[in-house]
Amino acid sequence: MINTKKSISRRTLLRGTGAALALPLLDAMIPASTALSATVAAPQQLRRLGYVYMPMGFNPKEWTPKDDNLNELPFSLQPLEKVKQHVAVVSGMELKNAYPGSHATSNSAFLSAATAKRTESSDYYLGTTVDQIAANRIGQQTQLPSLELAMDLLENVGQCDNGYACVYQNNLSWSSPTTPLPAEAHPRIVFESLFGEGGSTADRRAALQRRASLLDSVTAEMKRFKLQLGADDRNKVDEYFDSIREVERRIQKAEANVEENPLPDLDRPVGVPASYADHARLMFDLQLLAFQGDITRVISFQLAREASTRTYPEIGVSDPHHPITHHGNNPDKLQKIAKINQFHVSLFAEFLEKMAATPEGNGSLLDHSLYMYGSGMGDSDAHDHTDLPIIVAGGAAGNMSGGRHIKYEKETPLANLHLTLLNKVGIEMDSFADSQRPADELFAPITL
Repeated sequence: MINTKKSISRRTLLRGTGAALALPLLDAMIPASTALSATVAAPQQLRRLGYVYMPMGFNPKEWTPKDDNLNELPFSLQPLEKVKQHVAVVSGMELKNAYPGSHATSNSAFLSAATAKRTESSDYYLGTTVDQIAANRIGQQTQLPSLELAMDLLENVGQCDNGYACVYQNNLSWSSPTTPLPAEAHPRIVFESLFGEGGSTADRRAALQRRASLLDSVTAEMKRFKLQLGADDRNKVDEYFDSIREVERRIQKAEANVEENPLPDLDRPVGVPASYADHARLMFDLQLLAFQGDITRVISFQLAREASTRTYPEIGVSDPHHPITHHGNNPDKLQKIAKINQFHVSLFAEFLEKMAATPEGNGSLLDHSLYMYGSGMGDSDAHDHTDLPIIVAGGAAGNMSGGRHIKYEKETPLANLHLTLLNKVGIEMDSFADSQRPADELFAPITL
């Protein structure tokens, strides 16, 4: 019997007052000719790339697994326990072009593997970052070619680090050697960029003030649209909308809390949660929604700026982060570094758990995504760029083998890994920056 049922376009948007809402991948979007078989209908493929940057290196003793597996996770990686089958820890990689060692070059070389021009002026020069190479190929099919996110709201200008312009520390992503892309740290503005219809920031914020909720504005169309769907797809849409509603609620609550706070805080725009963890979770949840709705397929996220003096009293570290990293092998300072590393990893692990629990096709959102998490600095006391702390997560649709610790010979270019991740999302390149060969060991054949 031939199935003649028509499919709904993957690019379908629900439109309301000043809003256009993307949708998750639904069974009804699968071409009718292949809808008879779940396996054929949703072929396994990698669709997305994400990068998360943690600043100022790590404590290797509390980070590096002892064996070539993740059966026993070290202290800083223990939050990954529930998702370790989706994770590979990579040791031995280097950013040779980040020398001479500095905070500025740690950040700037992480995605570019390029040498930053030493300047305090506007004649800065770096290289096109790997996320923007991906955005130029796989990002053109989505509303946003890429999404650049951060946690720090202040962007200093001028000279920030030993003769290097602040732009090198402020920006992970560069669309060309002379074009850094600013990252957004305000959850409300990110939400608007994902679900608004455009216009200036002021226009979008004014539009949001005129309506109570994005979802309220598309409710009527949503009801009509759901009449076309089967039960499973209706459940997917409801769950996706519930997630958006929850993010809206948290942003509105954060705005209310700040407005009600009698203490002046001129550096924090309205709507940014006071708690670092709450802010980070919101930014991760926005990434999940952006991927789930196929609004973008490429994301970079800076957990904190290099040389940040942020404190983490919620985990018992009241000392500023940067001074601690000049540890001089002091055991107390090294343990505090390990606790900060663990805290940052815990937020990433929560995000991975949510992605793994989000169905897509015949797998999960995590199966169809690749994330690289890590730092451009190794030993923060020495400001070196070798034996970097790197995690790769997701990628089952590309045959990535998780639950492993992959140990490369020291001084293996991080660009090898960048090249591999590009290749795995269908961007065939022979080389990237100083790469020598792809890091194919991450993708040994496995049974899906």
